[in-house]
Amino acid sequence: MKQHIVRIALGLAVMLLFVGHAGKFYNIGLISRLDNIMYDTRLALTMPGGVDSRVVILDIDERSLDKNVLGRWPWRRDKISALLKKLFDEYGVVIIGFDVVFAEPDESSGLPVLDKLAKNKLKDVGQFQSALNDLRPELDYDMIFANTLKGRPVVLGYYFNSEENAVQSGAIPEPVLPAGTFQGRNISFTSWRGFGGNLKEFQATAANAGHFNPLVDPDGVSRRVPILAEYNGAYYEALSLAMIRVLAGYPKVEPGMPGERFVSKGYSGLEWLKAGPVTIPVDENVSALIPYRGKRGSFKYISFADIYADKVSKEELKGKIALIGTSAPGLLDLRSTPVGSVYPGVEIHANMIAAMLDNDFKQKPPYMLGAEVVLLLVGGIALALLVPLLSPLKATLASLLALALIIGLNVLVWTKGGLVLPLASSLLMTVLLFALNMSWGYFVESRSKRQFTELFGQYVPPELVDKMAQDPEKYSMEGKSEELTVLFSDIVGFTSISESLEPKELSQFINDYLTSMSLVIRSNRGTLDKYIGDAIMAFWGAPVADAEHARQAVISAMAMQTELDKLREQMVARGWPAIRIGVGVNSGQMRVGDMGSKLRKAYTVMGDAVNLSSRLEGLTRVYGVGILVGMNTRRIVKDIVFREVDRVKVKGKDEPVDIFEPIGIEGQVDKKVMDEIKLWHKALRAYRAQKWDEAEMDLFNVQRMSPECKLYQLYFERIKECRADPPSPDWDGVTAFKTK
Repeated sequence: MKQHIVRIALGLAVMLLFVGHAGKFYNIGLISRLDNIMYDTRLALTMPGGVDSRVVILDIDERSLDKNVLGRWPWRRDKISALLKKLFDEYGVVIIGFDVVFAEPDESSGLPVLDKLAKNKLKDVGQFQSALNDLRPELDYDMIFANTLKGRPVVLGYYFNSEENAVQSGAIPEPVLPAGTFQGRNISFTSWRGFGGNLKEFQATAANAGHFNPLVDPDGVSRRVPILAEYNGAYYEALSLAMIRVLAGYPKVEPGMPGERFVSKGYSGLEWLKAGPVTIPVDENVSALIPYRGKRGSFKYISFADIYADKVSKEELKGKIALIGTSAPGLLDLRSTPVGSVYPGVEIHANMIAAMLDNDFKQKPPYMLGAEVVLLLVGGIALALLVPLLSPLKATLASLLALALIIGLNVLVWTKGGLVLPLASSLLMTVLLFALNMSWGYFVESRSKRQFTELFGQYVPPELVDKMAQDPEKYSMEGKSEELTVLFSDIVGFTSISESLEPKELSQFINDYLTSMSLVIRSNRGTLDKYIGDAIMAFWGAPVADAEHARQAVISAMAMQTELDKLREQMVARGWPAIRIGVGVNSGQMRVGDMGSKLRKAYTVMGDAVNLSSRLEGLTRVYGVGILVGMNTRRIVKDIVFREVDRVKVKGKDEPVDIFEPIGIEGQVDKKVMDEIKLWHKALRAYRAQKWDEAEMDLFNVQRMSPECKLYQLYFERIKECRADPPSPDWDGVTAFKTK
């Protein structure tokens, strides 16, 4: 864990970056844009599609605006009145909502001019005054329209604006909730500075009115409608809610705020609005997500040209909710939405009305902010702590699993709970944490590994280099004292062999030999120290600690002899001499580290235990064995069968040391060989007890089991010498060597 502290700290910093964005401490534009894209994708994949027949759109389209039909907009109010009467009285429409504003008087009849004449030039002409009064009801188109609205379920539309020099024109309805309703709660309502309303007489006679201001996100797309908008401290309803309330008999709008016993006192979120049977979930801005049911055309469009020409059957409109709006490009009510870049604004209200009828909205309540923060904290901490500890493959699998869980949870709450949980932050955080760790591994840890490879790669097996690179602080080339095991090997009679080969052949010969032996050593976790001509020096237990360093060294020595048997056949087949090697192995306390001069250094071992190993390698020729092992090594290794060879004093040492030949792993040595070793040890005990006859008889019997064994012949000769020149009674059976 310690070596990964920097990566973990960076991972936690990345996590906090995303938590800060989710917690609204700052805004990262890229994340917000990606969240919008992901929301639009989820919406597009799960829209119900089809056409909702309950709501129709009466379209002020290009055909309606033809001069031979109804003409350019705005139409005369008397024509609109006639159309309204036809829609209610003949077609049976249940309610009509206007997605247009009647902000200016209709003077197309010329009545204002006649009034001016009546007040000035013709004020004394009684007949003119009388005729004008008789014609006024027919020429006052605004009064005709106002009277048509009276008593009919017609909901007018108006708009708010937030321009710097916003003005208030026309009239808007009374607020559905008065100023001060939400006093003490920090709710982020959409607030406006001005409005554009309808003429006062229209507002006074209409059944209701609502604003038609969908919110436009920074990317220019309309995804939400403020169900309540704030103006001068009071709260005004959207057009869709105003129509639903008229249909439901004007129920009050009731704010839905969780009680204090269910949430912390600091939570000030308004989670829903209720109006009679309708419950509308709202977000932190008291807006509702527009529940688009499909692309443009999810509601039936009926051209006013067809209504005007009586080309529409009554069944198409009877009992329907009607919205009057425009799809004509020239009237500028086309918007960018998640389901289309050119989308009539009137169809947004149709989607809202349909969702209110079904109580079917996607919800993004204020507490989803807390849910996202918790998800980022839990996931971010888990990944920041876990990924640095894993291998690249496991880290990749863990990150992919995290992505799958995040997407799965998001889809689950979307489809089953109708909740909108932001997705971009979690996905980006997971990807960034993965990329950070992989980059760190590649640029930082791989550099560390390269440094270790440069330092230790020529000595240590690759798997040990990998282990060292995981925790580089634990390893260095500084000198220290450790109990290790060292191995020396040498080719018997190499001088004469080298003289018999051409230089090119000798080079190939020695390269093949050293390569084969080195691979054996490395495969058993040995550290290659150096080559000295044909000699090999290796040790175990450093730089990576190994509790089984002695066993690994003995196993390597035996494996080298086995590998040499295979290599010898290949060499003989090429016409090269058959070779034998001697191997000495010893364990003990020794100095290990980077040693040498200012000109050249090497990572090596030094000490008496090292020197003894070298002496043991030389003694293999004397005893005719392939491997000799010191007493310290024999004492440490428990599961290998050894044959005791002798008790010796090597040159430069006063203390005698028992030496042994490793035969094989316990349980894998043939019974005949075990019997031979047992008999040999009996002969050796008789020899050291100066029982020459008994020793000679045992030697004779054991030699019959292995006639070619040089060791037995050596002891026959020693017994002969001892008979000729008996040793002293306190003789300990030690053989002293004066040369290396």
